[in-house]
Amino acid sequence: MNDLGNASNEKVIQLLEEQLAYTKEQNKSLTKQIEALTEQIRQLTKALYGSKSEKSKYQAPDGQGSLFEDDPSFSEPEQTEEQSTETVSYTVTRKKTNKKRNDSFREDIEVEEIHHHPANLACDCCLGEMVEFSSTMVREEAKFIPATMKRVQHFEHTYECKACKKDTLQKAQIKRGKAPQGVIQRSIAGPTVLAKLLYDKFIQYLPLYRQVNEWERHGLHTNDKNLSNWVIRVAEDWLQPIYNLMKQLLTAKSVLHVDETYAQILKRSDGKSAQSNAYNWVCRSVQSEGPIIVLFKSALSRGRAILENLIAGFKGTVICDGYSAYGQLPNVQFANCWAHVRRYWLKADSKNGRIGVEYCDRLFHIERKIKHLSPEERVQVRQQEAKPLVAEFFDWIDRSPFFGKNAIAKAADYTLCRADELKVFLDNGHIAIDNNPAENAIRPNVIGRKNWLFSVSEAGANANAICLSLAETAKANGIDFYQYLVKLMTELPNLPFHQQPEILHNYMPWSENIQATCAK
Repeated sequence: MNDLGNASNEKVIQLLEEQLAYTKEQNKSLTKQIEALTEQIRQLTKALYGSKSEKSKYQAPDGQGSLFEDDPSFSEPEQTEEQSTETVSYTVTRKKTNKKRNDSFREDIEVEEIHHHPANLACDCCLGEMVEFSSTMVREEAKFIPATMKRVQHFEHTYECKACKKDTLQKAQIKRGKAPQGVIQRSIAGPTVLAKLLYDKFIQYLPLYRQVNEWERHGLHTNDKNLSNWVIRVAEDWLQPIYNLMKQLLTAKSVLHVDETYAQILKRSDGKSAQSNAYNWVCRSVQSEGPIIVLFKSALSRGRAILENLIAGFKGTVICDGYSAYGQLPNVQFANCWAHVRRYWLKADSKNGRIGVEYCDRLFHIERKIKHLSPEERVQVRQQEAKPLVAEFFDWIDRSPFFGKNAIAKAADYTLCRADELKVFLDNGHIAIDNNPAENAIRPNVIGRKNWLFSVSEAGANANAICLSLAETAKANGIDFYQYLVKLMTELPNLPFHQQPEILHNYMPWSENIQATCAK
């Protein structure tokens, strides 16, 4: 009986131990789940109410982080009953500096002088005529002369030779003046009107429906549909050849920045709803390979086929983010962006997250130091300073136990999965450490999207891409986009550039012709 009782007790104890082990395991699993959900709640709360800046709060202005930042006792004043030391006051005298005006005139602005003389020059004492002995400028003000609309009519005059006309044996001699070709046939829009239309939309980001009222105020009756047709016609007839040559020159480079952002097209050819995302892609060359070229392309999708078409014929390195479409293209090497890596570690907002951000900041500090060096010199410094730091960073991630679906694990996974692409910049001085040039180039499209909202047709979206390409390339090369458009639309309609394509080289934003006539 004792043996049976002992066996029964042992079985009960074994069952209780198994149940306890199962409960512990379950508690451990639930604890991990609670931690993950807590981290997710913290991240969502930070996204809603936290700072949107990518500047690290862990960096002091001089780049040196505080050793005591995490301990509030070091930032609070010490409370004592009596001061242990005598208070010493100092008087600091600061040198006065002239405050710089935040408004001023450009040096080439025409000056108009208005002189004010006394109404009566007779002396109140002896009634003799008074003589001027000084003058003082009491104020300077800006005067704006509004634009004026003119109705320009072109007449072609015909001449004949009266003498030859009387001679029945001679052929009649007639000459006729030839008016220059218009930008758009059977349209009243001239080069200056079209240039202002495109300038206001793609530099000032002013939507067409809001431009209608401004044109009405100046005396031109039109509507937004008409303005839209003008943009499309100008882009297709006169700007497209410049765009095509820019693309040809761009794909001949060896390094490109590429990025994309969403857009909206109402009338889509793929049958999808108007609410479906379309995309605007951007390519940008690097400063070290000649004049900057910025090229936009409108597309209905974000697939790899769009990228293949955009950089068709390109052989070299594409700097981009970690999107999966960027990969496995023939003759193309991909370099990933360290700014994106830094954002992932910044989102982690923890001790390990701060360590990750610090590694990235040290790399960017090296890049700021060498940005004015030649590509060959940059590679030399990167091999000496950046390469060991990158190796140390990846080794630290490998040794750290980052698991789960929290922000720190995502940052580690994002970084490790793109290790090869993130190391490409170390061996090529033409390659930047980040994709910020492409993101900066695409920013005007994002700003414009907030005003334009959408494109009605694919033709309109393509025209927008062409116009934005010329606008941003002109801006990058120091060209006044308005003056550039006026010159293009005045001269190109009267040049045989289809038969002689080499003519277009004289109309690139960096050409001597354009730099001499359209520079800001």
